[in-house]
Amino acid sequence: MKDTRRTRVVLGALLVVALAMITIDYRGGHDSPLRGLRGVGATVFGPVERASASVVRPVGNTFDAITDAPGERRRADRLARQNQRLREQLRSSRLDQDRSAQLRRLLGTAGMGGYKIHAAQVISAGQGFEDTVTIDVGSRSGIRPDMTVMSADGLVGRVTRVGPATATVLLATDQTSSIGSRLEESKEIGITQGRGRRGLGRGSATPLRFQLLDAAAPIRVGQRIVTLGSQGQKPYVPGVPIGVVERIERSTSGLTRTAYVRPFVRFTSLDVVAVVVAPPETDPRDAVLPPKPPPPPTPTPTATPSASKSPKTKPRHSKSPSTNPTRGD
Repeated sequence: MKDTRRTRVVLGALLVVALAMITIDYRGGHDSPLRGLRGVGATVFGPVERASASVVRPVGNTFDAITDAPGERRRADRLARQNQRLREQLRSSRLDQDRSAQLRRLLGTAGMGGYKIHAAQVISAGQGFEDTVTIDVGSRSGIRPDMTVMSADGLVGRVTRVGPATATVLLATDQTSSIGSRLEESKEIGITQGRGRRGLGRGSATPLRFQLLDAAAPIRVGQRIVTLGSQGQKPYVPGVPIGVVERIERSTSGLTRTAYVRPFVRFTSLDVVAVVVAPPETDPRDAVLPPKPPPPPTPTPTATPSASKSPKTKPRHSKSPSTNPTRGD
């Protein structure tokens, strides 16, 4: 269509008419005189509008999805990072609570024995033939070789090598470990030796063995063992709990006996430990040993119901013949 003056006049007139109809319909509301035209328009143009919307809407949704995808991905990544951070905080909180409880128990054990300690954490385990672990304290913290290492449960081992910030601990289970020990109550002295591999290999739950110096001295299953102490209190201070006698074997000659010991410490799950930096003023003897568990209750015999008694029958008394004499006698 050519852009002429006539077409512009017609277009202007149509716009004026359209505005007038919109105004009249809006002011009329439900009683608008153009309500019929509105219905006709909806009937005519409604299908066209729905058809065009069904074609245009998927295209619009696809376009919105494409334009919003980077923002949604960033929001998803941010939420994933927040969830990961919250999980790490929860895990760290649980670990801190567990280590705090271990440290409280450790301080209580050290206090009972009079040991001056420096707390540490096991950060790695040795991979060679030796039973060793590495702790996160070293010479900067006053750690020296041949210091006793213990946990809240008992003896762990001794320091063998020291660096500025770390130290290596030879565990009591190592085959080269030899610890002067003493039985509780009887005070008999012996040597506790490791059997290797923290009890995971040969030795199972008893990775320690104990031999008395006096082969004829009494020993029984259930007796507990503590460290005897070393000359100059190195490498072992006295009174640190070692373990419990689980079984006793006599040699074929019958002259020696070997006791196999279950340690108080679980060497496969070491975490919070302590290095004894100063020995006690006096030997604590058995003071650091935990209280003995109460003996199992002995079963009391229950009275079994006796057999029902049969009802007693009264004996029948027969009348004896009269012994009174007759008058004729």
